[in-house]
Amino acid sequence: MARAKPEPVQVVKQRRDAALKALVDGIPYIRFLGIEFERRGDELTAVMPFDDKLIGNPILPALHGGATAAFLEVTAIIGLSWSMLWEEIESGAFDAEELVSGQMPRLPKTIGFTVDYLRSGLPRDAYARAKVNRSGRRYASVHVEGWQDNRNRAFAQATGHFVMPRRNG
Repeated sequence: MARAKPEPVQVVKQRRDAALKALVDGIPYIRFLGIEFERRGDELTAVMPFDDKLIGNPILPALHGGATAAFLEVTAIIGLSWSMLWEEIESGAFDAEELVSGQMPRLPKTIGFTVDYLRSGLPRDAYARAKVNRSGRRYASVHVEGWQDNRNRAFAQATGHFVMPRRNG
């Protein structure tokens, strides 16, 4: 039996990029905060470019705690959704056109989200990565770290617990 010829790398990258763009564009609050996602393979890094509207204390100045928490929660939800969709995207079974046409997959629902504010968020770009600790059919646990200039000096971290959406099939 002959092996199937692998898809060209460009086709796979386009499918990944289209799926991520559609997933992110489907959540208006992400656009409001200006959050972007950079993809390297299956790893996502969230970027929240600095904007004056994100300042909570103009005297320091420091990022608003609510903007920080929202940034970390969005990172957790997109990271968890991305990990759920990854196998479908890679196998080609995933139809990015469905996402682009507005047929969003159901997203995980937050049960609880605990943020640890480790230091003041400075008036500059912020970055975050989510690590899925557990993802089952009904429940998932995600840890998120946010940093600015130095990845080893997080300014906030969070742990989120989510109810997983039912999968079709």
